[in-house]
Amino acid sequence: RACLHSEPYRPPYSPPITSCATRMMRALFVALLLAPAAAITAPKSKVKAVKAVEVPKGGAVLDSYQKALDDKPIFTKACTSGIGFAVSDVLTQLFIEKMDFDLKRLVKMASFGFLLHGTTGHFFYNFLDGKLKGTDPLTVAAKVAIDQTCWAPVFMVMFFSYMMVFEGTPDLIEAKIRQDVFTAVKGSWMTWIPAHTINFAFVPSDMRLLYINTIQ
Repeated sequence: RACLHSEPYRPPYSPPITSCATRMMRALFVALLLAPAAAITAPKSKVKAVKAVEVPKGGAVLDSYQKALDDKPIFTKACTSGIGFAVSDVLTQLFIEKMDFDLKRLVKMASFGFLLHGTTGHFFYNFLDGKLKGTDPLTVAAKVAIDQTCWAPVFMVMFFSYMMVFEGTPDLIEAKIRQDVFTAVKGSWMTWIPAHTINFAFVPSDMRLLYINTIQ
């Protein structure tokens, strides 16, 4: 949703991922490329259910992704966001900024996606879908309004706080939030109001983060 480019330091050690998880992450990478069509055409699951009602007919990759969502929803969504943020930063560095590649920044963005974006998104969207059920225009509009007026500011505070802590400057969190949060939230409205209208109207609940990670 927003990017902060500054000098980070090395993130904490993470334990190695099992071979099964590695295969799943490779499947996630491909699934990200197929996500817009797959997410919209996949069968909708009940909003309160952790497991989807049935596996989408999208080939082995999407079948593997759906099975991972069924078995380990939080970990799978964390991996989805980690890969999504990583791919976004790589594309930004290579094709938009076209500067010397910053590996540390890539680690910063990917770790934020894995540790915070995927996990908090899982709980927020499950909560929202549980409280506001259905895809009628009024319900969709209410969900978009709540997401953009309540969740977006919380997300930006979380994002900027993580960036400052990662860079070793937690003392600058308050100043950064005061300076940039409102501007970042307002700037996100042009993208996320139409994107979330599609999201809440057509995308199944358990596929929301996959869809979101293809947009940002």
